[in-house]
Amino acid sequence: MTSLTTNYSHLANNIRKYRKKKGLTQNELCDLLDISREHLAKVETMRRKPSLDLLFRIAIALDIEVKYLFD
Repeated sequence: MTSLTTNYSHLANNIRKYRKKKGLTQNELCDLLDISREHLAKVETMRRKPSLDLLFRIAIALDIEVKYLFD
C-alpha cells in the first residue's frame, strides 16, 4: 500500500467515524449533502475519492473543520 493509499484510507475512515459520532446514518448525511447513498458508501470504502467541494460540504455537515478529516 502506498502512502497516498494509506492517507486516503485514513480519510475514508475519518468520514465514517465523524458521521457516526454525529449520530448520522449514511442516508441522513446524504440528504444533507444532496448525494446518493451509493456515492457516500463508495467514499467511505475507498472506491471513490471525494472532490474538494464534497470534503468541505462533509465537514460543514459534520460540524467539524476539514483538517479533522485528515488527522
